[in-house]
Amino acid sequence: MEALILLAVSPLFFLAMVWEYRRLRLHDNEDYHWKEVACNLTLAGLHQTADVIATLLLMPFFLWLYQYRIFEIHLSSATVALAFLLQDFCYYWFHRASHHINWLWASHIVHHSSQHMNFTTAFRQSLTYPLSGMWIFWLPLILIGYPPETVVLVVAINLAFQFFVHTRVIHRLGWLELIFNTPSHHRVHHARNPEYIDKNFAGVLIIWDKMFGTFVPENDHTPIRYGIREDFTGWHPVTATFHHWKHIFSRAFAPEQSVRSRLYRLFGPPGQD
Repeated sequence: MEALILLAVSPLFFLAMVWEYRRLRLHDNEDYHWKEVACNLTLAGLHQTADVIATLLLMPFFLWLYQYRIFEIHLSSATVALAFLLQDFCYYWFHRASHHINWLWASHIVHHSSQHMNFTTAFRQSLTYPLSGMWIFWLPLILIGYPPETVVLVVAINLAFQFFVHTRVIHRLGWLELIFNTPSHHRVHHARNPEYIDKNFAGVLIIWDKMFGTFVPENDHTPIRYGIREDFTGWHPVTATFHHWKHIFSRAFAPEQSVRSRLYRLFGPPGQD
């Protein structure tokens, strides 16, 4: 279902990229690098393929878990809206955890490894998300009482929304900045400036960052540098996908280490392994 929803809105994605490209060219800004665009689109295809396979494999488990639901939730506009709110809350914690746990960061780093910020960066995703366990963060919704199909639906809508915050050509959006994740807020999240690192984890609503102390507004006087601290510049999809997995496994299984040390390198904070 997720793949179908993203496919349905893909014409909007394409139109947005054309509009952004023309705006950038109008100002002589060469932000689209075609090798990287090809890499990003390839990564998107691999990610969606892995996601479809993972959903098919995990659906029996989701349905088994659903029989132990706490509430009987009858779907209506109100309960679906609540599902969207709860999923966005879960997404915030998944996203925050992905920056603080190496096992999750090994997948999420792919999205941050570009030194450019444009709509194609939204497509830069990892096929290893099912392996790292992104789906675990949606299980509370199933246990509460939402059918697995509804959970997959709201996850897809959340991800589709996030495409539109990956751009430098949209500036402030007035009062919307107070409630929603916006391009301005998300530029901060993709920055590697020290004051911006590990901030603004929002999916759709920025209120979670404001509630839990991870919000930082964009400073118009501070040029943003994008990418990761390792200064990764690879444009090959396989390299982009597996370079951090290779790093943490090589460190974790180096000789003469304790079990505790190995686990720390796999599940401890990134950058301290």
